[in-house]
Amino acid sequence: MEKINLAEKYAQFSDHWNPRIIASLNGQEVRIAKIKGDFVWHHHEHEDELFWVQKGVLNIEFRDKTVTLHPGEMIVVPRGIEHRPVAPEEVELLLFEPSSTVNTGDESPNDFTKSDIERI
Repeated sequence: MEKINLAEKYAQFSDHWNPRIIASLNGQEVRIAKIKGDFVWHHHEHEDELFWVQKGVLNIEFRDKTVTLHPGEMIVVPRGIEHRPVAPEEVELLLFEPSSTVNTGDESPNDFTKSDIERI
């Protein structure tokens, strides 16, 4: 039961599209990541996914629209909905998702897939 300082956690890494676990609760993980550029189109068959922007501007593309998130804003992408995060500039974000969630969802493993997520 210790406090978590997000700025200190983000300062521990500089790579993109490589989430880190900062806390766990009730089968869920709180993950943080720095992202930049375009991710792959994917969906999560069994999990909802929460994106909460801490710094930067994040576009979540859906097949029929794009939702733009600014610092302090978040969105929950329901399971089964195809989406693609796009960050024209570096974004720091917080993710809440079940610990079983694979970041690339239904997509075959690719360069973005992280199966062994580091805890910091």
